[in-house]
Amino acid sequence: MGSVGELLDLPLREFLDRLAAEEPSPAGGSAAALGVAMGAALIAKVAKASPDWPEARAVVAQAEQLRRRTAPLAQSDADVYEEALAALHLPDQLEPEVRDMALGQVLARAAEIPLVIAEAGADVACLAAEAADRGAPERRGDAIAAALIGEAAARAASNLVAINLTVPPDDHRVLRARAVTDLASAAAREALATVAT
Repeated sequence: MGSVGELLDLPLREFLDRLAAEEPSPAGGSAAALGVAMGAALIAKVAKASPDWPEARAVVAQAEQLRRRTAPLAQSDADVYEEALAALHLPDQLEPEVRDMALGQVLARAAEIPLVIAEAGADVACLAAEAADRGAPERRGDAIAAALIGEAAARAASNLVAINLTVPPDDHRVLRARAVTDLASAAAREALATVAT
């Protein structure tokens, strides 16, 4: 496991090399977290270039807060994923109840971070839809890109929630992840619809 912030301190090329490496982490959750952060950065860009939009400064603040909150989740997700993989290899000599409890706790933590990433992805998609509608028309493409990136990150992270939990599809965390993905998808469609207006 790396130190907190390690992934964020890497040059982009090195991060991509680590993402493509054979090692299990960083992986999809880290990529989704950085996708959300990139979408938030694009929203800030659009709002900063929209002087006629009265709420632009507030949108910049929201987007920057989303970016600061989600970028570190790339490292957190990589760390908790490594913990989950280690827990899957707990010694068989442990009492089955102890092993199962430890594994369940680690897998639940491994699902918490992707759920936060999925929720942030939906937030980015919704804020980007507003930026596409209200921001400077010449920056609409960036706002739409942010909405689509937010949607994709929410969908990817939502999928990880279900995989990491290994629970029935009606588990409340899986249902929450699906709901935020649906919200992100609706916002992305809304952003795309601004092209026609």
